[in-house]
Amino acid sequence: MNKIIITGCLLIISGLGSYSFAQDKPKMQHSMHGMQGQMQMSEEQRDKHMRSMQAHMLIMHDYSNKILSEKNAKKKQQLKDEQLELMKAHHMQMKSHREKMMKMHQNMMK
Repeated sequence: MNKIIITGCLLIISGLGSYSFAQDKPKMQHSMHGMQGQMQMSEEQRDKHMRSMQAHMLIMHDYSNKILSEKNAKKKQQLKDEQLELMKAHHMQMKSHREKMMKMHQNMMK
């Protein structure tokens, strides 16, 4: 199970890496919570990002399916705990990304 969590986290991080690359482009516009414009990504970057999101979703669905089918209460709780840790890691990565985007936007507005 830990291999799945590590793999999932690596996939998420690699997906966010494409965002980092995209952020380095000059004159880039960002779309976030009502901000005007769209983030400019190449087709390859967009595909990489979408595949990363898909991988994360598949891992989460896999956990959900295992949790629902598990009969042993202790194993079920362990799966729930593992899924929760993955969710927390994903949340922190997304939060970090949003904060980075907000700082970039504020710097562009100055």
